[in-house]
Amino acid sequence: MFLSDMRKIFPFEFFHLGGDEVNTDCWKSTPHVNQWLLEHNMTAKDAYQYFVLRGQEIAIARSWTPVNWEETFNTFKENLNPRTVVHNWLGGGVCPQAVAKGFRCIFSNQGVWYLDHLDVPWEGVYNSDPLEGINDVLEQKLVLGGEVCMWSETADPSDVQQTIWPRAAAASVGSGAEREFCRNIKRDGVARLEYLDAC
Repeated sequence: MFLSDMRKIFPFEFFHLGGDEVNTDCWKSTPHVNQWLLEHNMTAKDAYQYFVLRGQEIAIARSWTPVNWEETFNTFKENLNPRTVVHNWLGGGVCPQAVAKGFRCIFSNQGVWYLDHLDVPWEGVYNSDPLEGINDVLEQKLVLGGEVCMWSETADPSDVQQTIWPRAAAASVGSGAEREFCRNIKRDGVARLEYLDAC
């Protein structure tokens, strides 16, 4: 019922089902969950896969395309639904692997595109290429794009604007079709940021 109601409210193609940073240790220490695992002859890793795949089935039955964080791909790629969009965040190299297996991918490499990583300068964001390591043109088309992420542990209303900008702008002009026109960071990147500052 809940997802049926959600589908009416959010009539979009994609539904992000998560699947990252799952600590299954607590499942074994929770009596009723551990009992369920025993009754179904599952390890915690089996249950993690079961939960993700069941979520995908439910989403697909409601005409959503499932999006899952890369841990699902890293753990049981051979069992993911082929419609899955793999959301990369742990580092480079996952998008090339995912598209080589025929999955679509979203690039959000935490090393450069997590805006709450305050030690990353805008130049690092600008120079990061979601298509790095993907030479096949058909596989490049499976990369849906990139997403900069902003987690609120390190920002509040007093500093959110300077935490997000100019690095989010650097990601937008430094990726995709724009990339061919933006190779010179000193000439193009700085000029674009000055333009944004003047707006």
